Amino acid sequence: MPESLVAGVDSSTQSTKVVLCRAADGAVVAAASAPHPDGTECHPDHWWSALSQVQDLLERADAVAVAAQQHGMVALDGAGEPVRPALLWNDTRSAPQARALVEELGGAKAWAERTGSVPLASFTVTKLRWMAEHEPDLARRTEQVMLPHDWLTLRLGASEPVTDRGDASGTGYWSPATGAYLPDLLRAALGHDAGTPRVAAPGERVGETAWGAALGPGTGDNMGAALGLGLEPGDVVVSIGTSGTAFAVTGEPAADASGLVAGFADATGRFLPLVCTLNAARILTAAAAMTGASLEELSALALAAEPGAGGLTLLPYLDGERTPDRPDASGVLAGLSTSNATRENLARAAVEALLCSLADAVDHLAAQGVRPRRVLLIGGGARAAAVRALAPAIFGTPVTVPEPAEYVALGAARQAAWALAATPEPPAWPAPPATEHTADRTDAGVRARYAALRDTAPEI
Repeated sequence: MPESLVAGVDSSTQSTKVVLCRAADGAVVAAASAPHPDGTECHPDHWWSALSQVQDLLERADAVAVAAQQHGMVALDGAGEPVRPALLWNDTRSAPQARALVEELGGAKAWAERTGSVPLASFTVTKLRWMAEHEPDLARRTEQVMLPHDWLTLRLGASEPVTDRGDASGTGYWSPATGAYLPDLLRAALGHDAGTPRVAAPGERVGETAWGAALGPGTGDNMGAALGLGLEPGDVVVSIGTSGTAFAVTGEPAADASGLVAGFADATGRFLPLVCTLNAARILTAAAAMTGASLEELSALALAAEPGAGGLTLLPYLDGERTPDRPDASGVLAGLSTSNATRENLARAAVEALLCSLADAVDHLAAQGVRPRRVLLIGGGARAAAVRALAPAIFGTPVTVPEPAEYVALGAARQAAWALAATPEPPAWPAPPATEHTADRTDAGVRARYAALRDTAPEI
């Protein structure tokens, strides 16, 4: 009898990636990808078109699940058609609406208590308010609101609009603590009531694809990565992709009134406090462009410089920032002199800035009670030699770097295997191979200089 295969889909900002795995142990037997258009808004049809390009691989699977970028606003009319391109998580136009919504409910503490998070421009609820104010005709036509993974799951064969608790927790109108929607918050944002997908149980089978594969409920990308890595309490993941994230699984929901930590749910029934930065791998890309280097050469330049980059410090808010909440900020390069104006120091300052920003994120998790047992470094940016080498000294702790893999897609595949098996817990797949990185010092001076610039730089 042939062994069962499962497919996990990662529908990210930039592309659709699919991994086909053995259901028994998660071993990858095939993979494929297709690009998405660039930008901060995207018509959902582009995601379906990309998924269709890997259809042959999908149809080999006995079960499928989709993990996708969080927060994206998919607004549908009465016929189930998008009224406009989806506004994505990295679209910051709704920053004024976020501030207004927070004030209207009575402040950040009230939002944290009700939704686990204080909404920023990335959250779906703020995008609904933006649409209501700037595109009122489209808002009035909106009868259903979904997230990217919800829309793809429905297209693949879900029996009804369905989501999961992990992705629902990033909308701003669902409560991780109670497991219920908050329709008054959605109504306050959109201006009227609208339908929302049913929140499926973790591992539930929610439908069947056209070729007869079981369909898992799907989840958000960060929740997918946590599932793919098999996170346990005490594990803190730092992911360096288009955005930067630091997150951990916990048994209790978070409610950070400062807004620095988003109190998300995970895909297994637990919780996933998370800190997200808007700028991550793009810091390295920008520095490579400024130095005329490839990304590999940028690492070599950074490693050739001394710690502290000769006094050069970069505040890497190149496209605004989410944590801290500075949507209108730009980057700042401080301490530049004729003596330190070298390609090596600029490269070093960029890598140090990236890591200092993410080390701040880990500190914010610790302030919410997360006690890191280990830090796992993943994402495309973690493949840079300089990032791996400098991380332990800046984080002040040993760093585990799992073997590069599509962990979001792997988490979706693990969820698909869970739906196929219909077991109380997800299958126990082996932990990925990893390398350990340590440092003989802590770069406290680098972090202190970064913090001073962070706290004094004007938002320009």
